Amino acid sequence: MNLSGKRSSDLVLALICAMTFIPILSVLVIMVRLTSPGPAIFWSDRVGQRNRIFKMPKFRTMRVDTPAVATHLLADPEKALTPIGSFLRRSSLDELPQLWSILKGDMSFVGPRPALFNQYDLIALRVQCGVDALVPGLTGWAQVNGRDALSIEDKVQFDLQYLQRRSFLMDMEILYMTFIKVLRRAEVSH
Repeated sequence: MNLSGKRSSDLVLALICAMTFIPILSVLVIMVRLTSPGPAIFWSDRVGQRNRIFKMPKFRTMRVDTPAVATHLLADPEKALTPIGSFLRRSSLDELPQLWSILKGDMSFVGPRPALFNQYDLIALRVQCGVDALVPGLTGWAQVNGRDALSIEDKVQFDLQYLQRRSFLMDMEILYMTFIKVLRRAEVSH
């Protein structure tokens, strides 16, 4: 796949989405601010291409005092959620601010989901398999093949399959599958 073509497609699609979703983004900012104290946007340290750390925005779904770890590592993730946090996560609306990361070039629409800075096992396995060469994505092959239900090893195997098979058509398939899964709210555990 031509990387400059993918970047150009990402820019055009991100601009269209950003302009289209401005009203939704504005309403969500207000909803987050009205239902819990703290900022509407949470900036998370994430691992990008070649293990470069970047700040990834999401709508805040957790209380401000929640530790910065993967959700599955929290003792009781449900207690950490804000009043609308579960809705934002299940609908994947918490991901909309990542359009900024796509516009900036830190992310693509399709690629491996960016790891948290402290997910050392995931990061090491991605480096071992060469997956760290990819620009992380808003969605990816692992997300449409199991998302939260996958082990770290399985996620990296799907990421590796994407690295080996990536193409414009595969990206379109992943975007379509993501759209269907978001509509069905499938495979989101919290």
